[in-house]
Amino acid sequence: MLKTLKNTYLLPRVYYALIAIICLFVLSFFIPALQWVPFVVLIGFTALISWDAYKLFAIKHGLEVKRELPLKFSNSDATCIVLKLQSRYNFKTQLRVIDEIPVEFQKRDFKIHLTLEKNQNKKTSYLLRPTRRGIYNFGKVRVFVSSSLQLIQRRYSLLEPVDISCYPSFIQMKKYSSLLVNKHMRKPGNNVIRSLGNSLEFEQIRPYDTNDDLRWVNWKATAKTQSLMVNQYQDSTTQNVYCILDKSRAMQMSFQGLSLLDYGINSTLALSNIVLKQKDNIGFLSISQTVQDVVACQNKTGQLSKINERLYNLTTNFQQSDFGALYQYAKTKITRKSLLILFTNFESMSSLNTQLPYLRNIAKKHALVVVFFENTLLEDIAGSKPKNIDEIVDKILAEKFTFEKRLIQQELIRYGIFTILTKPQNLSIDVIQKYIQLKAKAIL
Repeated sequence: MLKTLKNTYLLPRVYYALIAIICLFVLSFFIPALQWVPFVVLIGFTALISWDAYKLFAIKHGLEVKRELPLKFSNSDATCIVLKLQSRYNFKTQLRVIDEIPVEFQKRDFKIHLTLEKNQNKKTSYLLRPTRRGIYNFGKVRVFVSSSLQLIQRRYSLLEPVDISCYPSFIQMKKYSSLLVNKHMRKPGNNVIRSLGNSLEFEQIRPYDTNDDLRWVNWKATAKTQSLMVNQYQDSTTQNVYCILDKSRAMQMSFQGLSLLDYGINSTLALSNIVLKQKDNIGFLSISQTVQDVVACQNKTGQLSKINERLYNLTTNFQQSDFGALYQYAKTKITRKSLLILFTNFESMSSLNTQLPYLRNIAKKHALVVVFFENTLLEDIAGSKPKNIDEIVDKILAEKFTFEKRLIQQELIRYGIFTILTKPQNLSIDVIQKYIQLKAKAIL
């Protein structure tokens, strides 16, 4: 009985009716002929409420709900959550559905209103866009059911709480994996040309030619064929590519609800997938006060999963990164010339000048690509038309900082460092394009 009372709610019509009945009692005090009317109305109204409550509670399980959730969320991508409802009532019902979605989404007024005919099944859905990695907890689904009388509501508390992990954007990764076969990504002159050379990538055995190097004579094949045979090799196009994520406080800046670090993480996963499809080796590391989260540069089964797990747990420590530690690591641990793609952010020339000596030294041995971000808010202010003195000042300052970004880019290029200055939302496609262009030019 106590459980039934806890799940019973009175709707506004009940209170309006009670106020009307009270008014009748007050009126009957002044008009004796109406003394019996409030009692009749009260008894009739009580019977009506009782009948409405009986209809709603007569069936033990009058409603069934199923919630379809993905196995995991894709960070920054909208995900559809589906609710399937089945009514077992033999009359029309009004539903107010409240799904206890994770607190991270800050949807405090979330509810869905539905109408179900008798014994009807219905499906409804809503979208959620996660903007941080980690665990999201879904609670119960609360459904408030009422009849057409709209006097009483019965509450159902259905389904058990469930946790969903949010990983770096694998949806974005799949989206950009098609770029390799997209013609608009291939510019004239960017096709990779394979040529004969003296690398150790074996191609075939063929008869000896007078211009061939005697070092490549295959003596076993020569003995079998009784004629001089040589191994033919081709230039190795396999490159080592490292994605390096800066975990400093500069990467915590947020655009469209997503931090620059998360933009870099999503881009790293998408690029890693492309690199593996290109048969190149991919590695990963992050930089803070020291080099961390190292994944060795390989092209093996499970390499993408290793990188994904490291990206999932990556967080910023709100400190200034030590690029000197990155230089020491690249000097001692990355022995083969590699393509290093560094995701960081410079807001001023002074912040660049602090790290520039280390970047220049890294670029002497490796092909270094520095990826940093345009400040889209300042870009908008710089492109706006000011209406007063304050807005003029804001516009001038925005233009100054925007111009300084361009100076940073030119300074890096001057020392032979490749750069990508991009809007956060365009990061993945710009980085993938740069990788394809550099690979086509065979810079390694």
